[in-house]
Amino acid sequence: MTFKSVMEKAKIYRLIATAGGLGYFPVASGTVGSLAGLVLVLFLHKFLFMYIVFFILLFFFGVIASGEVSKETGVKDPYIVVIDEFACIFLAFLLVPITIPTVITGFILYRIIDIVKVYPMKSAEDLTGGWGIMLDDFIGAVYTNLILQILIFFNVF
Repeated sequence: MTFKSVMEKAKIYRLIATAGGLGYFPVASGTVGSLAGLVLVLFLHKFLFMYIVFFILLFFFGVIASGEVSKETGVKDPYIVVIDEFACIFLAFLLVPITIPTVITGFILYRIIDIVKVYPMKSAEDLTGGWGIMLDDFIGAVYTNLILQILIFFNVF
């Protein structure tokens, strides 16, 4: 493997891990990554099969790319890595009706849960490589989805 091919792979990993460069946003890059992911959620939510496939691909490419960027930088969860927020917001809205109240509530919940690191999210971060980076947001998205489903069940929206 040549130096050039290694550098090209590193660029691709960074492009994926930063969600197309959004991770370089100077403030609240995780929120920016989540917001960008939400835009795709809004476009794809009517196409369930594509929605699920897209999430799965984002998640698994995110595991690989974020793990490689973590190795490259020597930082367990580099601030520039936002593919976790970008991808997992898909799970937060899976099978949730898309309305203005559900979108606003879900987005705020997702960000709060990710920032606070509700149990066992902190433990998930201890996993090695990209799995630790991605799984804490996966868990946060599951919590968000469950809360939204409960609110919908009780006709809060």
